[in-house]
Amino acid sequence: MAGILYIVATPIGNLNDITLRAIETLKNVDIICAEDTRTTQILLNKHNIDTKLTSYHKFNEKEKSNFIIEKILSGQNIALVSDAGTPLISDPGNIIVDLATKNNIKIVPIGGISAVTTFLSSVSRKDEDFKFIGFLPKIKNRIKDVLKENKNENLVFYESPNRIKETLDIIKEFDPETEISIGRELTKKFEEIKTGNIKDISAYFEKNVLKGEIVCLVHKNKIDDDEIIREKTLKLKEKGFCQKDTATILEITDKALKNKVKDFYING
Repeated sequence: MAGILYIVATPIGNLNDITLRAIETLKNVDIICAEDTRTTQILLNKHNIDTKLTSYHKFNEKEKSNFIIEKILSGQNIALVSDAGTPLISDPGNIIVDLATKNNIKIVPIGGISAVTTFLSSVSRKDEDFKFIGFLPKIKNRIKDVLKENKNENLVFYESPNRIKETLDIIKEFDPETEISIGRELTKKFEEIKTGNIKDISAYFEKNVLKGEIVCLVHKNKIDDDEIIREKTLKLKEKGFCQKDTATILEITDKALKNKVKDFYING
């Protein structure tokens, strides 16, 4: 009988931020696949776990995945962990999960901490929704494209301390009125979360250098409600829909919003 592939979330900083279930799982599997065995060994030592470790990172992911699948098919239970947080969330693991799925191997997620949810739980935003995109592109124009494409989203992304100043400058250039939140060193000694206008945040971090892992949130455009309705109304109008059908398609039942559709439909 085949074994099980466990996807185990581990602390993003504070080593006590691990679930009892995760500790139990890591103790009982046959092998732990770790992004960096040295980093994971520190966690294992902290919680008296002596399970065998093997490396599994983005540079050996393809070749190592087949080896792991063979082990699971032979009956061994395997746990996958990243350096910090949840595997597959901007971390290795996609290939092994894909192969496990194709081989009908049972995959069991062991939930826990994630930098994204930890950060967002401490940041007030206009709407509950958000869009996480991992790391931003490295090219300036492409970053601006991403900001433009997601101006009506609460846009969440990771950034390197080596690039954060340049990224803040690009965001400020794109829209100097943008509201932004930045979290760094979450759950660690020097944890810091700041929210404000991009100009103020940029100026603050000119004097207080950002170090460690960073999570950012570019807040949704504050006038996005009208903008979304206007854009959708004009697109539907261009396709030949009448005002009544446009309101129906947009599922607008509130009279005030229907009036906005009417105004945008007639006046553009």
